[in-house]
Amino acid sequence: MKKFNFRKVLDGLTASSPVIGGGGAGGSSGGGISSGGTSYPGGATGAAVTIRDLEIQESLASEHFQICKTVRHGFPYQPTALAFDPVQKILAIGTHTGAIRILGRPGVDCYCQHDSGATVLQLQFLINEGALVSACADDTLHLWNLRQKHPAILHSLKFTRERITHCHLPFQSKWLYVGTERGNTHIVNVESFILSGYVIMWNKAIELSTKTHPGPVVHLSDSPRDEGRLLIGFESGTVVLWDLRSKRVEQRCYYDEAIHSISWHHEGRTFMCSHSDGSLTLWNLKAPSKPFQIIYPHGKCLRDGKKPESCKPILKVEYKTSRNSEPFIIFSGGLSYDKACRRPSLTIMHGKSITVLEMDYPIVDFLTLCETPYPNEFQDPFAVVALLEKDLIVIDLTQSNFPIFENPYPMDVHESPVTCTAYYADCPPDLIPVLYSIGAKHKKQGYSNKEWPVTGGTWNLGTQTYPEIIITGHADGSIKFWDASAITLQMLYKLKTSKVFEKQKVGDGKQIAEIVEEDPFAIQMMCWCPESRIFCVAGVSAHVILYRFSKHEVTTEILSLEVRLQYDVEDIITPEPDSIPPFPETSSQGPSLKNQSLSGSTNTVATEGVKDNIPCLKVKSRPVRMPPGYQAELTVMLVWVDGDPPQQITSLSVCSAYGLLAFGNCNGLAVIDFIQKTVLLSMGTIDLYGSSDPYQRQPRSPRKSRQITADNFCMRGLSNFYSDSKKRIRTSYQSLTELADSPVSLELERCKSPTSDHVNGHCTSPTSQPCSSGKRLSSADATKVNRRAPGRPPFRKAQSAACMEISLPVTTEVGYASRRAMLQQLHGVSIFSHDDHHSSGFTWIEKESRENSFSRSRSSSVSSIDKESKEAITALYFMETYVCKNDTTISPCLWVGTSLGMVLFITLNLPSTEEQRQTEPVMVSPSGTVLVLKGAVLTFSCLDCMGGLIRQPYEVWRDMNNVDDNEKSRKRKLVTFSPSSSQEMADHQFAVICSEKQAKVFSLPSQACLYVHNITETSFVLRADVVTLSNSICLACFCANGHIMTLSLPSLRPMLDVNYLPLTDMRIARTFCFTNGGQALYLCSPTEIQRITYSQEMCDNLQDMLGDLFTPVETPEIQNRGFLKGLFGGSGQGFDREELFGEAAAGKASKSLAQHIPGPAGIEGVKGAAGGVVGELARARIALDERGQRLGELEEKTAGMMASAEAFSKHAHELMLKYKDKKWYQF
Repeated sequence: MKKFNFRKVLDGLTASSPVIGGGGAGGSSGGGISSGGTSYPGGATGAAVTIRDLEIQESLASEHFQICKTVRHGFPYQPTALAFDPVQKILAIGTHTGAIRILGRPGVDCYCQHDSGATVLQLQFLINEGALVSACADDTLHLWNLRQKHPAILHSLKFTRERITHCHLPFQSKWLYVGTERGNTHIVNVESFILSGYVIMWNKAIELSTKTHPGPVVHLSDSPRDEGRLLIGFESGTVVLWDLRSKRVEQRCYYDEAIHSISWHHEGRTFMCSHSDGSLTLWNLKAPSKPFQIIYPHGKCLRDGKKPESCKPILKVEYKTSRNSEPFIIFSGGLSYDKACRRPSLTIMHGKSITVLEMDYPIVDFLTLCETPYPNEFQDPFAVVALLEKDLIVIDLTQSNFPIFENPYPMDVHESPVTCTAYYADCPPDLIPVLYSIGAKHKKQGYSNKEWPVTGGTWNLGTQTYPEIIITGHADGSIKFWDASAITLQMLYKLKTSKVFEKQKVGDGKQIAEIVEEDPFAIQMMCWCPESRIFCVAGVSAHVILYRFSKHEVTTEILSLEVRLQYDVEDIITPEPDSIPPFPETSSQGPSLKNQSLSGSTNTVATEGVKDNIPCLKVKSRPVRMPPGYQAELTVMLVWVDGDPPQQITSLSVCSAYGLLAFGNCNGLAVIDFIQKTVLLSMGTIDLYGSSDPYQRQPRSPRKSRQITADNFCMRGLSNFYSDSKKRIRTSYQSLTELADSPVSLELERCKSPTSDHVNGHCTSPTSQPCSSGKRLSSADATKVNRRAPGRPPFRKAQSAACMEISLPVTTEVGYASRRAMLQQLHGVSIFSHDDHHSSGFTWIEKESRENSFSRSRSSSVSSIDKESKEAITALYFMETYVCKNDTTISPCLWVGTSLGMVLFITLNLPSTEEQRQTEPVMVSPSGTVLVLKGAVLTFSCLDCMGGLIRQPYEVWRDMNNVDDNEKSRKRKLVTFSPSSSQEMADHQFAVICSEKQAKVFSLPSQACLYVHNITETSFVLRADVVTLSNSICLACFCANGHIMTLSLPSLRPMLDVNYLPLTDMRIARTFCFTNGGQALYLCSPTEIQRITYSQEMCDNLQDMLGDLFTPVETPEIQNRGFLKGLFGGSGQGFDREELFGEAAAGKASKSLAQHIPGPAGIEGVKGAAGGVVGELARARIALDERGQRLGELEEKTAGMMASAEAFSKHAHELMLKYKDKKWYQF
């Protein structure tokens, strides 16, 4: 443990004229301040700083950190294959990206990935063997070992001369049949993964008179009647029954339509084929010349015996027999072409009834779950697993209405596209049961009453069982609360924010352009206080909703406040380094409130048609019935100002103890009192400085009233940005940074906009003004530039939480010729540049079609960035601390961080008593305290004098609608966290502030900068959080270059820096978040949440938390068959495949045909010692346990057989005594 002495850091600090706290950019890149760093004077004017010897013990070290993935939740993205083990009862899903998800009982969810990333074509379980075979699009077969918590590849076989099209592994066989595109069939030993010399060539399978190639192999299966006969289906319509023993064709069937799939009857005499014309053909092996039945399930029957009209192809059919009813024929596709609007369907034919089940998404694959794994028995199907493009459903076949099972997996994360996430670890323990009980009342009905059929694997809670909650915000305005405890994910509660607003009607007299055309309720930000259960959301339509939690239903009106938040400036003149005016230490200045407009203003539209005081959404004015759960208490709507739409909200914070809500955007800051339902502050960012503003800003020229056409109201919603096949998802303002890589002075950096960005060629940053070629614009010139070109949409009105584009750092060095070259090298994406970003050369839609997720103006001039005028509010934080340098006591305040790296302190004067708080106003005013960092401010935190984290004050939750509570219990109970008892210390608290470029630790109230760490020079920080880990705290950062870093506090020592996650998709930047306990998450695909840990302790305990995929289960015995049935046929005839396919009989396969690649197999339970004595002992113990278990099973079977033999002998003896004296004619 390393100790840090603040006496050495602050030694020699004396009185000096006040300067900006942390005004220098210098500082060591590591923890602490090096000899070359800038000194940071502090303390009150004219008074020396006396700091006694203080040691803060930092318990965290680099060995406490390690990055690893924990679990992946959600629906597998772009699924391609499906498999089921009927004995182990586990399900496997392959994807287009080479991933495999293996699912068992709830809690058993395993993710593994092929290194090649090739599409998974087919999956085959080695039933009850704990192994899985995957066939990929790169013509490679892989054997996965599932007898460990992290499946590993044991063997791989790469085909070099043929393409794999279909595979089949018979039950209880070690020989895998592999069909290829050339029509050949190869055989692979799955134990050694070596190719057999036995090959079925296509030219031997067809007749010699056939002049055309039969096409690729689309089906392989052995006969249920005789395992020595293999059925081969070719795409052209040819079906061959091959005798494996005699190595010749036994029978051939021809049909003039292409074959998609084949399914056997369990007796092995007939089989069914599905074809491309929507027909099903039934074939009898005794008469293979033509099908004895042709069915067009959805075709129209024509008169005069003509062939029915063709239908869509039937992609797959399964023919399953039942002991007590008619057989089931289940297939996908086959609908008539004249029903173009019909959705994808699954058809179930049972006897004379035909049931068509319409699906929400295309069907990728389906499987029928049967009671027996043996193909030569009555199948008795009980369920169908249907893998859809974006869903997984299981249908109950035992009920006539075919209900679906309730899915226990979190497969509906993507029900509406996820726009933002929040992760809370170590929540109050009563939260999860309460949310679950409320959410259970709103669950859908009509599910099957049977248990979920996928019940394989085992799972336990593990050692870490503290409550965890994940919250996801969605494009349709819904919010989902998930129980994420013990690395599982279960839906708790769903909140729909759209119910607060009126539905927009076309004929209601308002223009549709006043709201976002698509997804106007999309969630952009969320802020939650778990202790008080107050929940606040910000939406894409510039609206904020505050919710309170209640267990009681209530009918009430939703109060709405309207806020004008608009400020126009023309230019920034960068101050010289020596001419920065000193900031006053008190809040004596009187800020201008010329742009302030409180609630109560009426909606007006100027005579010229310019919108003013109009919100984007209309809140319901009538009383609304609110069920138990989260109930809307207050909505705050930003309104149009002089024809300009309200800018999107860029920061949000709520404090239940103060009863205050704060939010900001690129125009300014608003503070709301949600107890008295009033607007306390609505002020432009520049007015927050008052006389402390370090920049000289020129007011904008008077604006001319202008008519905004309907074309300018084109408002794109979030859903347009979630089609990954067409365009990538873009991120919000926090991802938008443009800072030069080369070192420049702090004053120059201060003038840059770290949130500059271009969408569709337009400068749409919350802090941006149209960029020029590098020279400073005059007021007149800038006024011209600021005018929108014809067809240009209103500034950022169309921008949602997901449609802002990331700005990776530019470089002025020789390393990269341009931003285009840098981005292409970093991310391998093409960059579109728009030279005409000041005048619209394209329409909005045309420019949208040219967008890319990283597209920007190609101008990388630093001087053009210097001219950004708008300063966005990027971070807010309520805290009790020292506001000014001469303060001796802590007081409530609001920390405000901006996109220019400025940190402002807002003083909050709250009434002293609870009764006064309900009636007397809260005084909010800027204090004049300003701190400076490089880059947009991202996060704040406050530490006490011993380095412990000071939590925000909060109000204890109380049910406002509980009529049974007495007056005492209805009073507010506040919890505050006072600093440690060292009141004689000159510095009582430490402020931790992190921006996109650096982190700083300030001493309060002296405002002296103690530590500076420049996090990155070539990239920028996307997300930063102060988190707790191992009873200590650290600063966790995620950078745009994919690095995850942790810094100790308060010394800012680097403890972890791993290039873990290359930022290939803006979805990651938008959804990445840290939480306590060393955990984090992000949306790794549009449908999946990836959770990771950066804690060494959790990595070590991960094995105990994960579920086991394989459990020892006895393979069910084959059912007894009647004597006559076995005598005259119907029973499967076994044969020795080793005798036919082994090297002794078939020889060796050509080495050039396939290449064997050994896999990195290992025993998971002996991690770190797999090659040593400990690993050998562990393996021997596992082998002995398995051997002992098998011996026990064998002993039980032997005892059973002996008892059966004795009973048989007894009955035979009794039968002999009964009939021994009778003559033959007496029977």
